[in-house]
Amino acid sequence: MGMTVLMLKSLGINNLMNFEFMDPPPTETLMRALELLYALGALNDLGELTKLGRRMAEFPVDPMLSKAIISSENYSCTEEILTIIAMLSESGSLFYRPKDKKLHADQARQNFVRAGGDHFTLLNVWEQWAETNYSQQFCYEQFLQFKSISRARDIRDQLAGLCERVEVVIQGNPNQNDITPVQKALTAGYFYNTAQLSKSGDSYRTMKTNHTVYIHPSSSLFQHQPPVKSLLYYELVMTSKSYMRQVMEIKPAWLLEVAPHYFKPADLEQMASGDKKMPKAIGAAPVSATAN
Repeated sequence: MGMTVLMLKSLGINNLMNFEFMDPPPTETLMRALELLYALGALNDLGELTKLGRRMAEFPVDPMLSKAIISSENYSCTEEILTIIAMLSESGSLFYRPKDKKLHADQARQNFVRAGGDHFTLLNVWEQWAETNYSQQFCYEQFLQFKSISRARDIRDQLAGLCERVEVVIQGNPNQNDITPVQKALTAGYFYNTAQLSKSGDSYRTMKTNHTVYIHPSSSLFQHQPPVKSLLYYELVMTSKSYMRQVMEIKPAWLLEVAPHYFKPADLEQMASGDKKMPKAIGAAPVSATAN
């Protein structure tokens, strides 16, 4: 919905409540999309598109992803962000486990795991595949779906083309051993999807809505010891519990850096103290002037 709202705003349609949708979304869904775009800095106090919002509207992807892409320019890691975002879009169907080779498939997957979380595992898969000149044989040997990773390559090429159109400078992380710039760029887009380890240590509480969530068993950070205290997730999957898929370790202090209009120092102090009376909606201060 966020992408639709962003597109309509970019076309000059500001009064979305009275817009004649073919299939009108629930008012609550529309309000949530507007709230998210405001928090991302795509809309100003009056609900009008900002300069950042206009750039984000050029990307036909979820606004969180387009914000991460544009933010990556400030952290000099657009190459890595484009790869991770393209791989996230296909992450659900990337690996496969033949019944007669489950152990081999699990070991191959484990060999791709990198520190920092699932986003860096995906980045590592891509980089190793690219080194083989995008070999189908490599995919077969590593239990990767060639069609899925090839789709990710197409998506990445399209996003790179859009970066040139929006004048986002594409460059790689100058220090491959320091993943912090990549983590910060992703956090700039996904600060909404963040969670803190609960006092019990067996679950997490979302920082925005204080809901109980769990790391998906397929994650490289599942049952990690010691448990990661703060993390960011790509999506929530609802089954018997709410599971976070594709998770990455973060530091709460980054939230103040990438979303100062949304998080305040007091919010992070409450997180650090594990206060159960965490506010249901953190911060609603006006978008900072830099977003306009």
